[in-house]
Amino acid sequence: MKNGLYANINAKRDRIAAGSKEKMRKPGAAGAPTAKAFKQSAKTAKKGK
Repeated sequence: MKNGLYANINAKRDRIAAGSKEKMRKPGAAGAPTAKAFKQSAKTAKKGK
């Protein structure tokens, strides 16, 4: 099973903190998650992690 949106975001933040020189995309940029994607993923996000 694939990782969800929140898992991917946290993994990228960890890579950035480790010095990967990546950058987070700005809201509205091409390829960035939309508000609709966040609403959909909130329905299946694990609570109390």
